[in-house]
This record gives sequence, structure tokens and C-alpha cells, in this order.
Amino acid sequence: MKKLYNHISPGLSALEFRMAQHIPPGGNWQNIPEDIPSKRLVQIRASGGRTTYYGRLTWENPAYTITTYFNRLGNSSNLHPEQQRMISIREGARLQSFPDSFVFHGTKTSQYKQIGNAVPPLLASIIAKLIQPHLKNHTFIDLFAGAGGMSKGFETVGFELKGSVELEKHYFSTFFENHQYLEDRSYLLNGDITDEKVKSKIKNIAQPIGVVVGGPPCQGFSYAGWRNPNDQRNQLFKEFYDIVKSVQPEFFVMENVPGILTMRKGKAMKEIIDYFKEIGYTVSQPMKLLAEQFGVPQKRRRVFVIGSKNGIKILPPTPLFDVNNDELPNPISVKEAIYGLPELPTKGGDFECECDYSATSPYEQLMMNEIDFDTFYKMMIERKKSILLPI
Repeated sequence: MKKLYNHISPGLSALEFRMAQHIPPGGNWQNIPEDIPSKRLVQIRASGGRTTYYGRLTWENPAYTITTYFNRLGNSSNLHPEQQRMISIREGARLQSFPDSFVFHGTKTSQYKQIGNAVPPLLASIIAKLIQPHLKNHTFIDLFAGAGGMSKGFETVGFELKGSVELEKHYFSTFFENHQYLEDRSYLLNGDITDEKVKSKIKNIAQPIGVVVGGPPCQGFSYAGWRNPNDQRNQLFKEFYDIVKSVQPEFFVMENVPGILTMRKGKAMKEIIDYFKEIGYTVSQPMKLLAEQFGVPQKRRRVFVIGSKNGIKILPPTPLFDVNNDELPNPISVKEAIYGLPELPTKGGDFECECDYSATSPYEQLMMNEIDFDTFYKMMIERKKSILLPI
């Protein structure tokens, strides 16, 4: 028997449950009979809604992007491939590449948001590996830390966390509880990064620091740019910039949504790069990464901006998984990610339970901490080779 955390399925209303029974794997709202009453479905049919609405996952493919509302039938494609329920919190975490040992705290509503907003740890670890050979100091600070996806990725490949800031109390609770191994957690801060006391404490962490990471919102860049003093939406980016300027890490890593690349026809990103150049950083070409190409069983796109204090330019990582390349393993499927987890009824499961379950794939072994990433990847390479062998 093993302990399993957060394997809890959200509820479905009687009407939603009725709808779900008509949706096959890979299906969506188009499979729901018109005689099932729903004002929203009437609106979707009239306007031609997204194919991800009222969707069910398939075993054979990666999941769609895990959003902050992956508990809601109408907003997602997160019906379980076989069972008449939405995926559980733990299943959502696995599809984001959080290991089973990573426990989410706070309200259920918050846990969905924590997972949906997170940087997939496997994607963060790829970024960490890119800069690792060029660092003298393998320490980092995590700003806008969230539940800890970015930190988990960096820590997995050997980086040492020195401090973090997160405003939302439930997110912080998850981050704090998953860092019990730290001897000193006094620099894990639950506070507002715009607060001078919080900012001062982060700046006073013992130097030197190898990397400052974070995902500050940059919505204001879509209009007048960062230098508009009246646009409060840029305040959080200013704080990220200010801490990098003060701490002077060897590298910074800024994560964001792909839309940042097209704001004001690319001028916004040019401004961001120029600001960091002004304080002595060489900024590499922004990287738009496809999560499924790096072991995450999910179609998620994220942009990473990497700056170096020592004039080093970092090239984008080479994909590790690709369905169109016979030399590489296929992207991890939903089945490989969650098949071995115990069955649940709708609105079933517990925060903590004793379960008799086992891994059914190398990815599940990775999530259960039975193997490391290198072993997992070798196993996936061998599996692809065996599939391609002539009969």
C-alpha cells in the first residue's frame, strides 16, 4: 500500500453527468444530443464554440493545456478517457509533470488554479539544464513562485533554492510545505513583492545568486510600454527587473505566455530585452517551447527569456520527443501519465489515502520517484526502437 495525495474528482451536476455519457474519447460538445437542455450549448452551437468545450481526453495523445478551471466540464477537455468524471487534482498534476510526492494544499478551488497556473516542472528543468554548465553558483531565487513548478524543475537538476516570494496564501502554503527539507525557510516569503519590506528581504539574501527566475505579468506592454508610469499593470515586471538589477545574478529566467511575443507587433519584447541590456545582460532570443516535446504529457506553450551577466547566449533546447521523428520517442500520452492511478467516482477521493497502485509506464515510474529522468528517457528511447523493429 502507498500513500496518494490529492486524488480527488470534482463533482458533476445531474445535467453534466447526462451530457458526459454521450461524449466519446476525443469528443466534445458536438456529440451532445440537442434534446439535452442547455442554454450554453445553444449559444455554442449558434456561434461555433471551441472544440475543447465539453471535451473528453483520449488515452493515445497528450492532454490539452491544463487550465485553472480543469474541474469544469464546459470550459475544458478534461473528462477522464473512460470513467464518467472529470480528471482528479492528482491526474491534473501528473499531466503538468508534478511528481506524486508533491502535495497541493489549500482549498480545492485554489488547487485547480495552482496546477493550471504552474510552470510544468519538467519544462523548467530543461531550462535549468541549459544554463547549468555556464554557472559558477547553482543557487536561485523564485519570484512569483506560485505553487512551485519552476522551483521544482530547478531543484530536480541540482539547484539550491535561496528564497522565494508568493502573494496568494494557498499557493504559498503549497510551496512552503513542499520545501520542508530546507534548514532555513525564513526566506520563503508570503507577501507582496511591491512591499518594500518584502523586496528588501529578498535583496538581502546572502550573495552571490546564480539565477533569478519568475513569471511577472506583462499585460501593460501591449499598450504604451513599460515606461508609461501610469500603467499599473507593469508594476510587477518593474519589481522583477529591479530585483535582477539589485541582486545581479549570473542569469535571469523570465517565463510568460506566448502572447508576449506579438504584443505591439514584437515591440514589447524588444523593449523588455533592451531594459535588461541597459543593466548589463546579454539576452538570448526568446524561446517558445512546446511542453509535449520535453516529456510533459500536455500540449502547452510557454515563452522563456534568458539573460546572462557574462555575455553568454543560450540556444533553444533540442526537442526530446517528437511523433514525426523516428529517432525520438513519441510525446507522452494521457494513458502513460495516469492509467495506473486508482479509479474514482464523480466527486470521489480524498486528500490522503492508502492505495494499492503501481506504475504502468516509465512516465508513471518517474512520477512515483521510482526512476530519474535520464533512466525514464532511456526507457522511452528503447521503447521507440522496439516499436520500429521489423516483425
